[in-house]
Amino acid sequence: MRDTSVLNDPDYSTPGASRGLFDVFRYWHLLSLLVKKGVATRYHGSVLGWIWSYVRPAAQFLMYYLVIGVIMGGHKDTPLYPVYLFAGIVAVNLFSEALRNTTGSVVDNRSLIKKIYLPRELFPVSAIGVALIHFLPQAVLLLIVALLCGLTISWLQILFFVLGVVMILMFALGLGLFFGAVNVAYRDARNFVDLILMFATWASPVLYSWSMVHERAPEWLFHIYMSNPMTGAVELFHEAFWNPLVPKAGHLPTLDVYVSIGFAISLVTLIIGQLVFRKLEGSFAQNL
Repeated sequence: MRDTSVLNDPDYSTPGASRGLFDVFRYWHLLSLLVKKGVATRYHGSVLGWIWSYVRPAAQFLMYYLVIGVIMGGHKDTPLYPVYLFAGIVAVNLFSEALRNTTGSVVDNRSLIKKIYLPRELFPVSAIGVALIHFLPQAVLLLIVALLCGLTISWLQILFFVLGVVMILMFALGLGLFFGAVNVAYRDARNFVDLILMFATWASPVLYSWSMVHERAPEWLFHIYMSNPMTGAVELFHEAFWNPLVPKAGHLPTLDVYVSIGFAISLVTLIIGQLVFRKLEGSFAQNL
């Protein structure tokens, strides 16, 4: 006769059964190990190491500032343009690294997936953690620059910053779950992500202000543009670091509406990404 006592044990769970992202909360220790591994291997064998976390955004800033700000005169229409530009670059860099890391997270950990079972969502979430850790030096540098320009920190600015980071990570995780799952069977997913990231800087107010889009684009297109989660996140970064320095520059009156829409889109993206990930994860081992 079959013994069902084990099956009735509340601590028993069927091997391979997963509750998706909710399982991540049960494996904090394993998640921390994956994050430490990702951080340790990021600059393994590199001479400069963590200095690259500063070199890349600095190089981007210099390139965009010289071309857009000086040669094309972008700094004339935007007060304290260097702070405005750098705040946008830092936000987009977080999105770029988070999405790129999550897209390749499953394939990059193929050796673990083939050998043992663990919630597959741990890999994209740990990739988000690695991106967040590498984002912190850039955020600190942005804060120092803003403080040198006269910024006074308030709780509202901290809230804007946190909301911007949360929106970026939620949106990136949703896209990363989707493309990360697809990437296991079709490596074209990474190329598609590269196309998204190529447009990310230009599709949000990083090099220019939202008012330029408002003046030149049809109203319906402007609403779509402002509903982009990255546009809302970049504007939250501007509200945290740039707008307090130039109060006469003007604020977007309906920013709260667009930020709410951006969060809603990010949440829907996260749900869709999780559903697709759950649908495809059963074939990860055989496709890897």
